[in-house]
Amino acid sequence: MHSTSPAAVSAPRLEAYPNNPVLTRVMRNGQVESQHRGAWVLVDTAGNVLDGMGAWNHPVFARSSTKSMQGLPLLETGAAEKFKFDDAEIALALASHDAESCHTERVAAVLARLGLSKADLQCGPQIPGGADACKELLLKGEQPSALHNNCSGKHAGFLALALHLGVDPARYLEADSASQKLVRKAVEEMTGATAQEFSVAIDGCSAPTFRLPLAKLATGLARVANPDGLPEKRRRACERMTAAAAAWPVMIAGSRGRLCTDLIRASEGRLFPKIGSEAVYVIGIRGADRGLAIKIDDGAYRGFNAVVIALLQRFGWLSQSAADSLSEWSAGPVLNYAGVEVGRLEVAV
Repeated sequence: MHSTSPAAVSAPRLEAYPNNPVLTRVMRNGQVESQHRGAWVLVDTAGNVLDGMGAWNHPVFARSSTKSMQGLPLLETGAAEKFKFDDAEIALALASHDAESCHTERVAAVLARLGLSKADLQCGPQIPGGADACKELLLKGEQPSALHNNCSGKHAGFLALALHLGVDPARYLEADSASQKLVRKAVEEMTGATAQEFSVAIDGCSAPTFRLPLAKLATGLARVANPDGLPEKRRRACERMTAAAAAWPVMIAGSRGRLCTDLIRASEGRLFPKIGSEAVYVIGIRGADRGLAIKIDDGAYRGFNAVVIALLQRFGWLSQSAADSLSEWSAGPVLNYAGVEVGRLEVAV
């Protein structure tokens, strides 16, 4: 079993959580039933804050929203080329996937090319996020494995990077390994977070995860999506990642019921979105010099779905037809099981 060394976890800095504004609320019979506080911020690639609400300078655990930046060393070192990653597999290395067969079979194929197996994945087993994938497992009478973990594609990429650098695969998640040092360096460089703003903890998949100001997280995504000002090797890596996501949106999340996939499809790849656990959401807007980051304080996904759509419409990044195709994620009526409208989800951004 993987054991994270003490160096993998930075000493916590105790800070009061900010009193962020309400971003979404559920109304029933004209009264507030539930509400979700949070913060959002819009930046450019220079890190300038252009708009926002809440404490966007307060650090948050970014969780899986940094996967594109964590994936940079896989491409920059030549590991992806050495192990023949195609674009679908590059997209999968950035994914929080639903463990459909298209995901698990490709992760298994990558591992086979590495001379490894699912036993080498240290992310742990996870029940598939997709209902169809769950049903398929039940019908087969099988238990979830590490292949079904939503981060298994990232971990396959981490293993490829580790092998390429001569790191023992058993140590591929250790924060002081050569491979994870490169991963951390890439995230720090892309976000511009200072040492005082940046700390490390352990993610749900046992990989290092990073805590940094929301505005810095948005800056990192703006740069991934608009890499013209970056060094050549990094620019090419960013361009390949965003092109891979645009070509393979299902690999990033799932075939249905996933906001990331739907945003990529609706925008024809112009939007480069990524979810993170505990209701973190980031979007890089290709060709617009912009990055957007959102954090809902209570970790509820219902809180950010409608906020994302409202902000994209506010800034003119969705055509009307695209917005119409995303109506299931938007603010609007709350229906009961009989289809009767019993309230509304409202957004205040």
